[in-house]
Amino acid sequence: MRLDAELMAARGRTSLRARVARLRAKGWVIGQCAIAAGVAWWLAADVFGHTLPFFAPIAAVVSLGMSYGQRQRRVAEVTVGVALGVLLGDVTTHLIGSGGIQIALIVAAGMSIALLLDAGQLLIIQAAVQGIVVAALAPAPGDAFLRWTDALIGGAVALVAATVVPRAPLRKPRDQAAVVVRKIAELLRCAADRLGDGDVDRALAMLRDARSTDVLIAELRAASEEGLSVVSSSPFRRRHGEHQRQLAELVEPLDVALRNTRVVVRRVAVACYRREPVPRSYAGLMRDLATLAETVAGELVADRMATAVIDDLVALGHATAAVEHSDDLSAEVILAQVRSIIADLLALCGVDPLEATDMIPLR
Repeated sequence: MRLDAELMAARGRTSLRARVARLRAKGWVIGQCAIAAGVAWWLAADVFGHTLPFFAPIAAVVSLGMSYGQRQRRVAEVTVGVALGVLLGDVTTHLIGSGGIQIALIVAAGMSIALLLDAGQLLIIQAAVQGIVVAALAPAPGDAFLRWTDALIGGAVALVAATVVPRAPLRKPRDQAAVVVRKIAELLRCAADRLGDGDVDRALAMLRDARSTDVLIAELRAASEEGLSVVSSSPFRRRHGEHQRQLAELVEPLDVALRNTRVVVRRVAVACYRREPVPRSYAGLMRDLATLAETVAGELVADRMATAVIDDLVALGHATAAVEHSDDLSAEVILAQVRSIIADLLALCGVDPLEATDMIPLR
């Protein structure tokens, strides 16, 4: 019970830190959306003289969104969706008035046409929402067209704002890759400790922790995609394109390395639970591998390919062929997966995956 309480308290602190970190990471995007909304309103109301141009700031915020990826597509979908919804709403209310039945027809027609155009989800929703707005507010003649131009103004502001991107989205892929590698190191070190003390409760807690790591790869994949989107959309960041593509290539080997680490953790937990003997040297291999993983993470944070770690990883791979072997299944699985993680980290350092496997002798 005490261990569970400690784990819950630690998770609560981690969750709070994660939320604060997420707010800090999105601070620029929030500021960008706020400024774009204000500028869009000012342009529509004060420069173009539109009365109550509420959709201009809405279009700017929706187009920018909370991520840097695919902003041009969002602008296009918002603008076209608004145009379609406004057109359907204006025509329908002009011909048959407004009401519940008319709104139902507008929504059905707008979403159907958008689907036939093979549109994205944002365009489909905008077509329906704007049709509802026009039908419900029953704008005066010509006001529906102003709503469309408001969308264009908001979209144009969003496009300009989207070209101004900080370096943070370009750093995020390598920082998140380092987070994944450090998690691998943490799990390996914890697994080595459990082989030493045989604590079943802590081994099972370690296993639960390992099983919750899928989110780290999801965040890495999202960061990589966002980095690629930034360099393709911002003329000020295009020179970083090749580097972002190199970072994107790290996702798969890291995914495989984390999966192999989870297998190690599971077999260590099983060995602790069943009191199966595992050679002490295996724990030493895991600690050495955890240390090298920490070094790889440090190289990633420094924005360098971890080529300096290759020789040490190869030496550790040779060491795995020299340790004693066991007839026990858990022990053999642990050793095999440690060797696989070494190959995965070699791939992360820039070695061809097949060559990395060949660098580790079988015996």
